[in-house]
Amino acid sequence: MEAVHDIGMLRGTLERNASLARFNSWKVGGVADALYRPADLQDLRNFLAGQAEDVPLTWLGGGTNVLVRDGGIRGVVILLQGCLGGLEVAGPGRVRAESGVACAKLARFCADQELQGAEFLVGIPGTVGGALAMNSGAYGHATWEFVSQAQTVDRRGELHTRSAADFQPGYRTVHVPCDEWFVGALFKFVPGSASKARMVIRALLERRNADQPLGSQSCGSVFRNPPHDHAARLIESCRLKGACAGGAQVSEKHANFIINLGHATAKDIEDLIWKVHATVKAECGVSLAPEVRILGDVP
Repeated sequence: MEAVHDIGMLRGTLERNASLARFNSWKVGGVADALYRPADLQDLRNFLAGQAEDVPLTWLGGGTNVLVRDGGIRGVVILLQGCLGGLEVAGPGRVRAESGVACAKLARFCADQELQGAEFLVGIPGTVGGALAMNSGAYGHATWEFVSQAQTVDRRGELHTRSAADFQPGYRTVHVPCDEWFVGALFKFVPGSASKARMVIRALLERRNADQPLGSQSCGSVFRNPPHDHAARLIESCRLKGACAGGAQVSEKHANFIINLGHATAKDIEDLIWKVHATVKAECGVSLAPEVRILGDVP
C-alpha cells in the first residue's frame, strides 16, 4: 500500500509526513503519512477516484472533536479546513452548506438571511461536516433536527444525495453508509427576525464565554452526557477539577473540558480521559462515553 502515488492534474495540496498537531484544537499528535487538502468538491472527487482501495482514509474538519495520538495516522488524511466552504440560500427557509463551513458561520449567515433556528450552532466549535457526522448539539438542539438532505461522497469519488430519512441520528451519533463521508447538507429553518436571531447569538456566546475555558487548548466536551445527568456534574462530584496527567488538566472552569497546559502529549490527554472515566465509574457507578474521537496509532 502506498499512501498517495501520483496526484497528476489535481489542484489541491499534498503534504507527506505532515504534522497533525497544527490541525487540531488540542495541538497534539503525530504525523500523517499523507495529508491532502482539496481545492474544491470536484478536486476531492478526482482525488478519491485515483486512490487504491486499500489506502486508509481519515477525514479531518475543524479538528475540534478529535484526539490524534502521538503515533500519527497511517494512509491519507483528507483535510477540509479552509476548503469546501460553499454556503448559499437554496429556497425559502433552505440553506445549503458544504462540509468545510464553520458552524458559527452558518449560524450568522442564517441570521443575516432572516432565518431562525440556527443560532445554537454558534456553540459548536467545529465545521458542518463534523456536526453532521456526530449530530453535534448545543443549548438544547442538535444538528440533524434541521437537516433536509445530506450529500456524501464515496471512495470512488461518486456523490450521493440522500434524504434525512435515510440516516439514523442519535445522541452524538449518526449511522452513515459504509465508506461514505459528508460533503454538505441542505438545512431547513423558519423565517424570523434577523435582529432577534443576532440577539440570541450574542446571548449564547456570552453564556459560552462565561461557562467554558475558551482561551485554552481543548476539544470542547470530552464525554457525552449520560441519560438524565451531566458529565461535568459527575466529574466535579469526584473532585477531579484540576486533576492532571503530564501536561493535561481537567479544566477548573468546566469539568467536562480537558486542556493542554502547553506541553501535553496526546498520551497525557488520553491517560487523563481514562483516569476520569475510571474514577467516575468507581465513585458514581456511571460509565461515561467519550464524545471525542480518538484517532491514530500509539507510538
